[in-house]
Amino acid sequence: MNKSYTNSPSRHWLFKQLLVLIILSTPSIYAQAADRLVATQAEYKKALEQVKPGDKIILKNGIWNNFEIVFVANGTADAPIELTAETKGKVILSGQSNLQLAGEYLQVSGLVFKNGYTPTNEVIVFKKGQKQLANHSRVTEVVIDNFSNPDRQEADNWVGLYGQNNRLDHNHFIGKRNAGVTVAVRLEGKKSQQNHHQIDHNYFGPRPILGSNGGETIRIGTSKYSLTDSFTVIENNYFDRCDGEVEIISVKSGKNRIQNNVFYESRGTLTLRHGNGNLIDSNVFLGNGVEHTGGIRVINRDQTITNNYLEGLTGSRFGSGFTIMNGVPNSAINRYHQVVNANIKHNSFINLAHIELAAGSDQERTAVPLDSHLSQNLFIGSTPPFTLYDDVSGLSFTDNLSNFTTELNPELKKGINAKHITLTRAANGLLYPSDVTLAKYGANSMLSPTLKQDTGVAWYPKSEPTVAFQSGSTINVGATDDELANAVEQAKSGDTILLSDGKYNVTHILNINKTLTFKAVNPHKAIIRFERPTLFEIQNDGNLQLDGLVINGSNSPDAAGNSVVRTRKWGMLTNYRFDMTNSIVEQLNVNQAFNFFDSGDRAFADAITVSHSQFRHITGALFPLDKETDDIGIYNAEYLILNHNQFIDIEGVIATVYRGGTDESTFGPHVSVNNNQFTRVSLGKNNLTGGVFKLHGVQVSTIEHNQFNQSAPIIVEHTVGEPQTRIANNLLNNTAQPVVTELVAVGKQTAIINNNKVQSL
Repeated sequence: MNKSYTNSPSRHWLFKQLLVLIILSTPSIYAQAADRLVATQAEYKKALEQVKPGDKIILKNGIWNNFEIVFVANGTADAPIELTAETKGKVILSGQSNLQLAGEYLQVSGLVFKNGYTPTNEVIVFKKGQKQLANHSRVTEVVIDNFSNPDRQEADNWVGLYGQNNRLDHNHFIGKRNAGVTVAVRLEGKKSQQNHHQIDHNYFGPRPILGSNGGETIRIGTSKYSLTDSFTVIENNYFDRCDGEVEIISVKSGKNRIQNNVFYESRGTLTLRHGNGNLIDSNVFLGNGVEHTGGIRVINRDQTITNNYLEGLTGSRFGSGFTIMNGVPNSAINRYHQVVNANIKHNSFINLAHIELAAGSDQERTAVPLDSHLSQNLFIGSTPPFTLYDDVSGLSFTDNLSNFTTELNPELKKGINAKHITLTRAANGLLYPSDVTLAKYGANSMLSPTLKQDTGVAWYPKSEPTVAFQSGSTINVGATDDELANAVEQAKSGDTILLSDGKYNVTHILNINKTLTFKAVNPHKAIIRFERPTLFEIQNDGNLQLDGLVINGSNSPDAAGNSVVRTRKWGMLTNYRFDMTNSIVEQLNVNQAFNFFDSGDRAFADAITVSHSQFRHITGALFPLDKETDDIGIYNAEYLILNHNQFIDIEGVIATVYRGGTDESTFGPHVSVNNNQFTRVSLGKNNLTGGVFKLHGVQVSTIEHNQFNQSAPIIVEHTVGEPQTRIANNLLNNTAQPVVTELVAVGKQTAIINNNKVQSL
């Protein structure tokens, strides 16, 4: 009977018809998804109109110029809608391009943004307009490479996360040079709060020093929404020399989790700026002794900092290896809320220059930390790194371990046990006590630091952001017409132009838009004169090194505004470096205002370094780095370094360095002047500063072991940020003593001025 039923033709036909009906009534997710390859913007728009859940829009390989992509669609959890490249890395969005995505279950991958900048507020934004948000959507394996507005103070964000349950992963972000956050999590509106975004496995490549506020790499929220919870997770990312400003990650919301990230040689800190109840867990901070590298800064309530590893961090004050802040009583939402109930345990603090407690204590920030606990942390260093700025009785130290041989502050001693500790570097690259009985102190041995190669994309290089001087080929030139200018045109970045003995008369401005070195075969035997208002103009991507040259201004035009070196007049996007050694600059005196170096507005030097050189008979200034006078914390150079030089008969100021305003988000400027000789310097009638140096708002100044003969005084004006000034061991012959003025701090000036010898000839 069973056999007859199975083989019956009518029964078989009925079964087939039933199967057809089931297939026809099956939901659309079983239908074959469509791959739509598009080659033009018009084709993309048409494909978007036709797209269905499970479909994929594929951009054809090539350069898509001025393409503002609007990707608005609705997929499903099982059938997301994708926008991708024909070949990952081969679709380049250039010019005025960006991406808006809005809807549900969208995915974007494989695109590269370079050679342009966004015409709007973001390069990639998870919304369209104010009401259409993206949810349950993902951006993965996308590259944004130096896609920066040419006006460095025109702010935009590279990624703006809105909506809820979105993921940003395995992306490559490098070289943001203008103001604005690299990745901003936005909490405007309830539909973007409690968002549960995930930011993971991204490579945040080198971000140059911005020289002002607005250079964070990640920001979660803003002051306005800081009492709102975000529930954002930031994990398994690699922060490689992210130097934009003092805050690398700025947390301005609550209930976020930041875990298992690596911060490599990054200047600044992970800052819990606003918001409560955040978890900072299993992160690794490696400073390698680089200046201003920092760790974690704690503000607000209910923060948990556990199982983090911090080593070789040099930062101080708000950028120190570890900082617990003072707050403002009854603080406004945008100021400093009191630290209450912080739980800090099982962290390794190894060779940190500074750990600062009750930091920022002043007449406003008087609310000391309360009800907070530090337990089973490991403190390793040659001396205790702690600085206490106020009452720290609200910080309970219990069962912590150190190797300090010098006495601790009594308020810390009872909670930090000292003993001899030998460290061993484990397979994960981190240091742990060799004695296994001490394993409960510090970070766990199972901590697995995120590797650089496991972040970003595999198909785009993590190349070095700067080209070293003298790292390329050598181009030999002689003192014949146009040979020097031709060499500049032909040279590649990193090349050295080697000047043979002779007299060079340069009739064109030499535009420096690559990394170049001009070096004499025999020091001081290559003599350069120039007929234009400037000899060298540093432009975007330009870095200039001079070695062994003689530069003479006698052939220059008799016109105001001459200079030997200048930056582009109308501002620069890229930071530059200028280095000069063993050279002579003379006879810049064909008019009354012949400067050596001129910085334009919105130009920024990573470093200006001059050593073992001589300047003589100059009517103008040498380094007027004072063009940013809008008093919003912007300045022209991070480092000015003058070592072992001679300055003779200079009528103008040697250097004016200006940083105005009240912002405290930067580490610079820095000025270092050591072992120089100044003779009859800065006494000209056109030197309106009245000083040999005029330093306003400089954060770190060191002027030591110099000889000043018949010269104007050093003038320093301290502003915000606890500036550090040291003027010591100088010889002042017929030169007035330094003048230091406190423009913000109340009371006695804070500069260290000692061991200067004053003589009258």
